Amino acid sequence: MSHIPLVTLVVRDYDEAIVFYRDALGFALVEDTDRGDGSRWVVVRPRGAGEGAGLLLARAKDGAQRASVGAQTAGRVGFFLHTEDFAADHARMSAAGVRFLEEPRHETYGSVAVFEDLYGNRWDLLQPA
Repeated sequence: MSHIPLVTLVVRDYDEAIVFYRDALGFALVEDTDRGDGSRWVVVRPRGAGEGAGLLLARAKDGAQRASVGAQTAGRVGFFLHTEDFAADHARMSAAGVRFLEEPRHETYGSVAVFEDLYGNRWDLLQPA
């Protein structure tokens, strides 16, 4: 085993999730394939990540899945987005309407700020030291 190519993120709607990850976070839409049964195979990945980990955006299919949207990590930071230019990405994301839960912090391990995606999942924007 060499790497984890995808992590599933349960979403309410494919198109609203694509718009958020592509336009607000700056991810690339890698694939959007109709599976023929009303579902789609939708993959987004941070630009410049090459074949690094991406998100499989999976639309919730039932009540239990809908209840997990935005709470997949029980309110903890569950996703980590590394950047090479924290200030520029923080400013761009803020201007795009991304909700940061705190002011940027400068820790021994790097610059960081917690933000929420459109469903309330918590992420770290992090520029490692």
